Amino acid sequence: MKQVILTILLFPLLGCLSYGENHKKHTCRVLFLDRPASMPKTLHLFDGVTSREVDLPSWNLSQIYEMPPGPLELTMLSSPLDDPKKIPAGAPTATVPEGAVDFYLLVRHDPENKVVPVKIIVIQAGVADLTPGQMLWVNLTDLKVDGKLGTETLVVEPQSQVIMGSPVSGSADYPVSLTYRISDKEEAYPICETRWAHNSQSRAIAFIFPKVDSPVPRVSVFLDFREDKERKSSQPVP
Repeated sequence: MKQVILTILLFPLLGCLSYGENHKKHTCRVLFLDRPASMPKTLHLFDGVTSREVDLPSWNLSQIYEMPPGPLELTMLSSPLDDPKKIPAGAPTATVPEGAVDFYLLVRHDPENKVVPVKIIVIQAGVADLTPGQMLWVNLTDLKVDGKLGTETLVVEPQSQVIMGSPVSGSADYPVSLTYRISDKEEAYPICETRWAHNSQSRAIAFIFPKVDSPVPRVSVFLDFREDKERKSSQPVP
């Protein structure tokens, strides 16, 4: 009889071990791109079970936040929450697929949202998709952006993202020339012509987004350096 009881108790344990092995926890870094001065520097992120206060940096990536495995429904709130049934109607939400083990959470100002004036966007590419030295380009505009960065040619379609290889070998400066195109017109308009510093030990994420009162889009690049699972702060490329 004792042997039967032991066997029955083992099945749930094996099930838990199997789930832990096949389902990795999510990791997330937050960025409030172009955050207005009127917005708070922190908000609360609810994953359906746990509410955590998260930083909303505008000039760098946040620390790394760890979240439970499996698909998630994230909600951004102004105060902590412990019950999904209490989520206010219209609160900004975003879905994280189970496969997006590591992701960036982009926060944008949304004055039309009366619960919390933001919208949140899950960028499904992180350390699992990018190798050190590569760049993830995220185009948040309706413009096509292309150019030359070191040895790499860049083409980013409107409202899309693409991973670009290392623009130069090793850690060194490299020339950057970026242009944008309106709709399908052939004429290219300049964004910038400059030099950037490359860090071969760091991943980079570049955002192309609208500039207020200007047809020329803005470009901001942030470094995501991680070593031995330490949580390093990220600095934008000047």
